[in-house]
Amino acid sequence: MKKNILVIDDELSIRILLENFLKKEFDVVTKNDGLDALTWMEEGNLPDLIVADIQMPNLDGYEFIKNVRASGFFKDIPMIMLSGIESSSEKVKCLKLGANDYIVKPFNPEELSIRIELLLSRK
Repeated sequence: MKKNILVIDDELSIRILLENFLKKEFDVVTKNDGLDALTWMEEGNLPDLIVADIQMPNLDGYEFIKNVRASGFFKDIPMIMLSGIESSSEKVKCLKLGANDYIVKPFNPEELSIRIELLLSRK
């Protein structure tokens, strides 16, 4: 059975790229922002892994991490954050909040796929 990956990004091009690249190995659900994603999860949907942008409308990546990690149901779901900001302090902030990985845009989809596989194999 394919693992479920939740991709959250307000850029349509990123959502399409990731969905097309990852759908060979995973079932992919995409959401426009953290609030949409959280609502979807609270409706009973549990992804095996989340790939989320940091800079999004309504509920940004930082608040999304906090909400997911504070939840009893979702706190153990691995999370990879995507960001256009290549800054050590940004990476540290995300990791301290509970993200498992941090990738800077633009990124190599193959590298992301390998990082997803590694996180899922540890789960």
